[in-house]
Amino acid sequence: MKHPEKRKPHRNRRGLFLGAVLGAVAGYFAGRALGNPAMGIVLGMLAGSALLSRVNPGPWNRP
Repeated sequence: MKHPEKRKPHRNRRGLFLGAVLGAVAGYFAGRALGNPAMGIVLGMLAGSALLSRVNPGPWNRP
């Protein structure tokens, strides 16, 4: 009988990068509309990375 192991959440570097890029672009336009594109880029990168780091994580048990 297998012992259940504690699973730690899987992080995905591709999703993290994609979220940073897409968030930066979206944040730039949102920040430009509000008057501060630099702050929009930074906040967009953080939000996008946090959301897309879980995209397509793959299987838990890789060979």
